[in-house]
Amino acid sequence: MSLTTFLIMMFAAALHATWNAIVKGGSDKLMTTALVTGAGALLSALFLPFLPAPAPESWPFIAASSVMQIVYYVLVAQTYRLADMSLTYPLMRGTAPLIVAAVSILLGTEHLAPMAWIGVLIICTGVLSMALGRHPSDQRTGLLLALLNATVIASYTLVDGAGVRRSDAPAAYTLWIFLLTGVPMILWGLVVRKDWFVAYARAQWHVGLIGGFGTVTSYGLALWAMTLAPVAVIAALRETSILFGTLISLFILREQVGKRRIIAAVCIAIGAIALRLS
Repeated sequence: MSLTTFLIMMFAAALHATWNAIVKGGSDKLMTTALVTGAGALLSALFLPFLPAPAPESWPFIAASSVMQIVYYVLVAQTYRLADMSLTYPLMRGTAPLIVAAVSILLGTEHLAPMAWIGVLIICTGVLSMALGRHPSDQRTGLLLALLNATVIASYTLVDGAGVRRSDAPAAYTLWIFLLTGVPMILWGLVVRKDWFVAYARAQWHVGLIGGFGTVTSYGLALWAMTLAPVAVIAALRETSILFGTLISLFILREQVGKRRIIAAVCIAIGAIALRLS
């Protein structure tokens, strides 16, 4: 892998952590999430006319993934409303590949290599360390939502893994999901909380645009990098977003990030990388 590709993937990982921090920092987490997904949908709509359409057999997967993504974004907003990003972001990002690996083993579609088992053990250590720490009651609820959201992430990962292979158009497949996720979120805001949403959007549109750019670009860069380097390596580098998320939580969001939480986040990141590289 070239240095340029490596640095671009570090930038993509930082972008992913950044849009999560934008949601965490928003005064209304759900409205901020709607703005981020809406901006992602707008960017997708601008690029889709120039891309070939996904194959017909991939559309059921696009539909299923879009529904799961909506659930994912709602859970992200609710999680950050209740708990610190430094606690929940590593759990959401790091536990998901662990669940994917477990499901793959149970279904008999994969057999883990020794490196993968090492990654599983390290992730479990980090997750248990994070989960068993002392947290206020509302933080514990956020922790549970983060773990629930990890199952959602794992679910749409498995769906997309099957769907994108049938699409013959990975970029268009991905952008259609962003489009079909963002539009319902915006419509929800306009129907359920129209006056507040419109006022909030006028004041925070630039934040939503930055977040939307972050979520679409981070995934787009990952797809681009996968054409130049092994998929497993790129997937592993994406997990460094856990470390970026912890740093953002500490230095920008000013969360109380103790040594235990930092060590746990590093463990989860290292384990996820090992699992991806296996």
